[in-house]
Amino acid sequence: MLWGAVLIVVVGAFPPPDQPAPASAGTDLYDVSDLIRKIRGKTITPEEQEASRDPRRPAYAIAPVIGYKPASGALFGIGGNIAVLRGDPATTHMSSTVVSATFSTKKQTSITGRFNVFGADNRWVFDGDNRAQWTSQETFGFGTTTSPDDEVDMQFDRFRFYETVYAKVYRRVLGGIGFHYSTHTNVEPGDAAAEAWSESPYVAYTTANGFPLEGQTSAGLGFNLQTDTRDSSINARRGWLASASYRTFFNGFLGGDSTWQELYVDGRTYRPVGATGRQTLAFWFWGDLVTGGVAPYLDLPATGMDKYGRSGRGYAEGRFRGERLVYGEVEYRATLTRNGLIGMVAFLNTTSLSNRASGESLFDNFATGGGAGFRLLLNKRSRTNLCVDFGFGGQGSRGFYLSVQEAF
Repeated sequence: MLWGAVLIVVVGAFPPPDQPAPASAGTDLYDVSDLIRKIRGKTITPEEQEASRDPRRPAYAIAPVIGYKPASGALFGIGGNIAVLRGDPATTHMSSTVVSATFSTKKQTSITGRFNVFGADNRWVFDGDNRAQWTSQETFGFGTTTSPDDEVDMQFDRFRFYETVYAKVYRRVLGGIGFHYSTHTNVEPGDAAAEAWSESPYVAYTTANGFPLEGQTSAGLGFNLQTDTRDSSINARRGWLASASYRTFFNGFLGGDSTWQELYVDGRTYRPVGATGRQTLAFWFWGDLVTGGVAPYLDLPATGMDKYGRSGRGYAEGRFRGERLVYGEVEYRATLTRNGLIGMVAFLNTTSLSNRASGESLFDNFATGGGAGFRLLLNKRSRTNLCVDFGFGGQGSRGFYLSVQEAF
């Protein structure tokens, strides 16, 4: 459970292309910059106002982070974002790069860099998910019915480099080839888990499948299709996204420990509610399926292992794990104030996993979570919100989440 505070500073922004002006019930939208300017008694100059209208002006965000959770102790660090337009605003989406570095009193360090770069007219896209982490995680057994009493803490170093290049193949359809590399090293029990380590699910699975206990590597290629009609990738109100990636990993390739295949699918759709544009229903489905071979334990599908780690609010990352996973979520979004400054969400999600050893199949059982949150409009041009969410799951699981982008 993460408790903390995030201070956001946003400098400059521009609206995503193909984005209709957000409805605000006849009033101008009002964001944090406007609020700070009003508190300080400042007014925007004509030059500043003119510069803010330039769609090619980059948008920057800096997010110092201070927090606490039992697994890491006190947590602090910094996150940053830069968004750039690389083509005609009418035909080109906004490119975004997000980087962060965090440190904890329990000697956990995480450095991440995730980006989505669009070329002119969206003719090509470069997508990346990169992580370097010296960390720990509470692990459990397989399937959706594991108990909190099964928890075993493990420490490891993780390095992940997932890079995909897309090119337009037909209208809005993009095809891509990806390089996927994931390695976990220096795997060992946490300080209080030494006695339970030999009987842990990680040791049992790793030993049974002939993997080295001290770490494993997966490396291979992916073949991808994607189409995206959303009005914004930051805070969508209409449109849909559909993507699929078939990945194959090879034994011996860049140190890979096994040959196995994975199918990853992601679908999202957004429906306005009412005529004001102040309410939206958002739906998210994704599936992560090992379709062949045997994957290393920490590369198996698990809760919170999507690109931005936003699925399964109400449960910790890695709380549920299995050979196949499907996930669904619905979220209601509403603007509470007519000027758009304050909003709220309510969400409900569910996860189902398989466990080959016990015979549990997909949809036999579900881990369901839900919750609600508040939104504060950081920048009206890009519709970027500060997101504060409270999530609750089964068996007493709960979480508190801070972010600067919608969950999906």
